[in-house]
Amino acid sequence: MHYYTVMAALPFKDTALIDREELARRWALAAEPCPDDARGPRWQLLLRELLWPLEPVRRALGKPLEVAAAAHPRIVMLLPGFGAHPIRMRWMARHLERAGHTAKKWGLGYNLGATESRFRQVEERLVDLYRRTGEPIHLVGWSLGGVMAREIAKQHPDKVAKVITMGSPFSGSPRANNGWRAYQAIAGHRVDEPEIDTVLHEKPPVETVAFWSPKDGVVHPRAACGRAGERDRAVALRCSHMGFVLTHEAVEAVLDELDRD
Repeated sequence: MHYYTVMAALPFKDTALIDREELARRWALAAEPCPDDARGPRWQLLLRELLWPLEPVRRALGKPLEVAAAAHPRIVMLLPGFGAHPIRMRWMARHLERAGHTAKKWGLGYNLGATESRFRQVEERLVDLYRRTGEPIHLVGWSLGGVMAREIAKQHPDKVAKVITMGSPFSGSPRANNGWRAYQAIAGHRVDEPEIDTVLHEKPPVETVAFWSPKDGVVHPRAACGRAGERDRAVALRCSHMGFVLTHEAVEAVLDELDRD
């Protein structure tokens, strides 16, 4: 991880305000040893994640995705993964809207970590959507976005209809993935020391569905699947981590969940 790469990614409006002492602290967070009982997916799967730019080509050459009209149109808020911009979920959003759902962005741009400030802003976004629409919101969160969706639902169960997580590391060790070092460098805190008071594996008091994949190269399948009691149901897909927002399989799975009563 290059010095200027970290500087460019840090969530500060003016990087000139970041001194080298702070950068050194973040670098040290990224260099911490990984516990023996916490391992991410094997490196071969991680390398396959680099092929994600080919997914749109694969979709273009394959059979178009058929989208049926939704039996129950929903208000859906999409929460992007760590380091991702909402644009990464735009293709999925378009298909949700083709089905008749209303897809809403989370309103914060890039997801640069689950800081307390970012949590509060997402809460405000949820409350605003709930007030304007008059109905509970369905939260669809990819990776870290799913972890945040679960926590928001714990705080506002009356405003959330369902939480759908996609490759989200909510179970077991927060370091059972291949992205925790980058997370600690950019977010500025340890993955197992969140800035809010919570127990990540505890299930929100709303219907909670976990999508996971044995082909995920970023988050360990067990961390994304969860154990009984940590989610209501788990749904296995066969996509990569990036594929959760890029494949027909993932979009179809989300559409199926949104149509469930």
